[in-house]
Amino acid sequence: MTHTALLIVDTQPTFCEGGGLPVEGGNAVAARIGDHLAAHRDDYDLVVASQDWHLDPGDHWAPEGTAPDFVTTWPRHGEAGSDEAALHPALVERAGGLIDDVVRKGMDRAAYSAFEGVVVDDDGGASLVPSGPPLAEHLRAKGIERLDVVGIATDHCVRMSALDAAAAGFETRVLLDLTAGVAPETTAAAIEELRAAGVEVTTS
Repeated sequence: MTHTALLIVDTQPTFCEGGGLPVEGGNAVAARIGDHLAAHRDDYDLVVASQDWHLDPGDHWAPEGTAPDFVTTWPRHGEAGSDEAALHPALVERAGGLIDDVVRKGMDRAAYSAFEGVVVDDDGGASLVPSGPPLAEHLRAKGIERLDVVGIATDHCVRMSALDAAAAGFETRVLLDLTAGVAPETTAAAIEELRAAGVEVTTS
C-alpha cells in the first residue's frame, strides 16, 4: 500500500488578496483546500502545511525605498509571527484540526520550496525559530511515498516544492484546481516544467 501525504504550500494571508504579496484567487483557493481536506482526510496518511516565515531574509525583501523587481526582490511579506504569516483563516476554519505538521521556511533567506524548510517541533510553534527535521527527512520517517501538492503560488512555491518532491524520489501530483498562480503565462510554463520533470498535473 502506497502511503500518501497532502502538502499544502504557503496558504497564508500574505499571499492572498489584502496581503503583502497577493495572488488573485488566493482567498478562494484557501477555502477550496480546506473543503478538499475536510472531505478527503481519509485519503492521506499525513497532512503537512508550509509557511513562508521570514525573520530577516536579507535582500529577499526589497530594501526600504527601493522598488522590488519581483524576480529576486519582493515586497515585505510572510513576516514571522504576524497574522499574515499564519495559516489562512479559511483553511483553519474548515480543516485546521486535520493538519498534522507545519513546515516553516525562509527564516533568514529566500526559500521557494517547502523542502527548504523544517518541521515545527513539539513546542506547537511558540518559538519563532523552528528546530525540527527537514521536510524530506520527515516524510521518509513517516513512510510517505507519494505527495499531492496544492497551495500558492502555482508558478512559484508550488512549482518549486513539487519539483523538489519529484527530485527527492516522491511520486508527485499537483492538484491544479487547488492552486492559484500569479499570471497565466508563467503558470502555463510551470505546468510544462512540472510535467517534464515527471510530476502529474491533474485536478482534485
